[in-house]
Amino acid sequence: MTIKIEKKITQYAVQKPEEPPQVLAGRSPGVVLETVNTPAKANEGHVPERRPKGEVIRMHEKLERPDLLLGSTYKVKTPISDHAMYITINDIVLNEGTPYEQRRPFEIFINSKNLDHYQWIVALTRIISAVFRKGGDVTFMVEELKAVFDPRGGYWKPGGRFMPSLIAEIGDVIEKHLVSIGLMRKGEPDEAQQKLIAEKRAEFEAARQQQDAFAQSNFPVGAQLCTKCSTAAVVMMDGCMTCLNCGDSKCQ
Repeated sequence: MTIKIEKKITQYAVQKPEEPPQVLAGRSPGVVLETVNTPAKANEGHVPERRPKGEVIRMHEKLERPDLLLGSTYKVKTPISDHAMYITINDIVLNEGTPYEQRRPFEIFINSKNLDHYQWIVALTRIISAVFRKGGDVTFMVEELKAVFDPRGGYWKPGGRFMPSLIAEIGDVIEKHLVSIGLMRKGEPDEAQQKLIAEKRAEFEAARQQQDAFAQSNFPVGAQLCTKCSTAAVVMMDGCMTCLNCGDSKCQ
């Protein structure tokens, strides 16, 4: 196939499919040259104008893994297994030393002495790592994982929080990590809601004394399970069921 070049050739370079755009000699790394197309008449006898253009590195699937990654390991102990599960999430730092510096998750590893879940754990870690490397918004995985329910039933964590499945526990750990590196915001009540919750909690504890299986919870005994934050903290206040943990109320 023949391609006709309408403008003068000032420089050329051989580029392989997997290599980034060539950088001209004398230019600092991360700066590429952009050609400005102008009408043919105005271009006659003139060299195409080139100006430097700053390049911000973003997360994508072709980004190579560096030799060193920063990581965090979380220990998860559930009542459905005798052995603890260790979840390690490694992060890559993009645009280090610049105003665009950002820490993004790059890969995840899950390890446990319990081999009953080995196959699906390996498959899950590879899929999650692939999504991390793909780039874009990866926070959607948190809600997807936390929405998985075990048909055999979930379990209660210390503090009166219900976890519907082991997969949901992994999603909860990923959420904590994304919050710690600044990719997600922790959904907490504002100051007004916190003040209201404290007042309602004190009023409820003074008015009623209940005892049930969750007497060791940080919330009033006898509280029901909140469908929004999965915490046994829902009590009847002012004729409406109100959560003392996240502030969710049917009357709002």
